[in-house]
Amino acid sequence: MPTTVARLLADSLEAHDIDQIFCVPGESYVGLTSVLSERNSIRMIVCRHEGGAGFMAVADGRLRSRAGVCIVSRGPGLSNAMVSLHSAFHDATPLVMLVGQVERRDFGRLALQEQNYSKLLSDVTKSVIEVIEPEQASEAIARAFHLAESGTPGPVAVILPEDIFDQPTDAELNQPRPRVVAGPRAQDLERLAEMLAQAERPLILVGGALLADSLYDEAVYDDLRRLSEQWVLPINPTHRRPQLFDARHPNYGGYMGIRVPPALIAEMKKADLIVALGERLSDTVSQSYSFPAAPQPQLPLVHIWPDPNEVGRVWRADLGMPCDPHEVVKSLLALKTPTDAAKRRGWVDGLHKIHLSLLEKTWEPTTDGVNFAAVVCEIDKHLADDAVVTSDAGNFGSFLHRYIGFKPGQEFLSSVVGAMGSGVPMAVAGCLRRPGRQVVAFVGDGGALMMGNEIATACQYGGAPIVVISDNSMYGTIGMHSYVRYPERKFMEATRLTNPDFAAWGRSFGAEGITIREESEVAEGVARAFAVKTRPVVLHCLTSAVQMSAWRRFQGGGALA
Repeated sequence: MPTTVARLLADSLEAHDIDQIFCVPGESYVGLTSVLSERNSIRMIVCRHEGGAGFMAVADGRLRSRAGVCIVSRGPGLSNAMVSLHSAFHDATPLVMLVGQVERRDFGRLALQEQNYSKLLSDVTKSVIEVIEPEQASEAIARAFHLAESGTPGPVAVILPEDIFDQPTDAELNQPRPRVVAGPRAQDLERLAEMLAQAERPLILVGGALLADSLYDEAVYDDLRRLSEQWVLPINPTHRRPQLFDARHPNYGGYMGIRVPPALIAEMKKADLIVALGERLSDTVSQSYSFPAAPQPQLPLVHIWPDPNEVGRVWRADLGMPCDPHEVVKSLLALKTPTDAAKRRGWVDGLHKIHLSLLEKTWEPTTDGVNFAAVVCEIDKHLADDAVVTSDAGNFGSFLHRYIGFKPGQEFLSSVVGAMGSGVPMAVAGCLRRPGRQVVAFVGDGGALMMGNEIATACQYGGAPIVVISDNSMYGTIGMHSYVRYPERKFMEATRLTNPDFAAWGRSFGAEGITIREESEVAEGVARAFAVKTRPVVLHCLTSAVQMSAWRRFQGGGALA
């Protein structure tokens, strides 16, 4: 029996287990939202900025076994959302973005807000699917989810002309396509096992593809732990994936993030084998393409990633395995454990000892504001075992990775590529997807005013995140880079910010607002923030610019003043 394209699209989204969609309403797709509003199966979250809606969808996709979904209007709406597409593309995170378009009869006329999305999005999406005929609508949705979640996950855009939603169609509903999982070849697994058995100082870098697997199979974490124990292997979570291994487990070999501290990276460079297990590898993880060196690594490299187009693209791996990383872990567990695996115990213990020393809750007071270390260490005392933690981009994030040892059950959300503005919207998504759970967002004063207005969305839908703002009145990361590269030059005027009273700003949304001005106020201020359960909290921390990051402090010269 004929239906309309809008109803078929809604049926298709339901068939793909979509229960929540993020959007900023737009005239180009009211034909779809009017149908979605009639149903109780899919909740539409109305956001305050398309970038915020996109980041919420990215976070929602990481918190469940399906790509997140965002709907934006044409032209300016999509342009606002492109930062989330860029982040999802680089972060290898599945996302389906539905984009309104002008009416089909106006194509090519430069109608209001018209753009050629195949051109515009060619470098920030895996695919752009244009629905021109009503019969294509459900097939487009099925293909979009399949592409977004397969191989290297990423964003897919589906372009929907404004006049197509009310068109009749008798096209059948396209069912979700089964997830394709590639296992390791027997000869590759045999070679990997041999390389691991012979290695005395291996590093196992675990990254985003293993995190994606955990959405489908909660046994990932336990299997990884058992492999590390049976084969005596150090596990090194990579940049902004700290939740992949228990930071207190004796086989935790250190966090392989951006700019690894000298003591740890010096020891890591004694390795005789690197296994990138579900890690795409990038400049951040490889310490600016130096470890492993690109394109020819200075030590044997095994690269395991579920996409043959990625393995070997930058690095020449001694063994490339284009397959599911969890399948590799399970296959190794099925093999006989090397009889001399204990030979690596000293290597693993040495890495872990350095890691624990870096986690120590020590810091030096600062006179130009609170050392943000004091705030982060106090918050760590209050974090629940199942807390959701989000981080915006900025130097303040280094304090999280230095002082918070993530536990099994805690979840971490961030833009791996370092897009500012993601912290607050991802926290809102965390509240909606994990109702009743503790959600804490860490943001800088720069990122807070990019998409912090999504606190209004949290208030509207009953979310209660704690938003911790590190306010040092500057774009701190850029200030640090200026200081490091040109220490003799002044840089503050090029990075200085004039900020509002963020606590009052938070209260204007309906949130609780708390300000910390001195280190002596930290314990009480943090306790007050965590005592609030029914509405958002903005914890405004006036922090030091001298303490540029958890690892670097301004030492004088010509720069800061």
